[in-house]
Amino acid sequence: MKITTTLAAAAVLAFSSYSFASPVNINTANATEIAEALTGIGMVKAQAIIDYRTSNGLFSSADQIIMVRGIGDATFERNKVDILVE
Repeated sequence: MKITTTLAAAAVLAFSSYSFASPVNINTANATEIAEALTGIGMVKAQAIIDYRTSNGLFSSADQIIMVRGIGDATFERNKVDILVE
């Protein structure tokens, strides 16, 4: 019984510090929202996404994010389920 309690407590601690990303619309979100929602995207890259959409128009598909300087295939693959373009 004590082992079960210890394992349960360890699981709660492990998951309490883990945050789940929520999808973000890269056509409407601000830099902070993008940086918080996407793994490997900080404020500099988030601002680059906004600058790209300002210069080139809205993204029509999530994979177009790789057109932003500093964002490659690996970053897209890590985040593709969390990128919206509605």
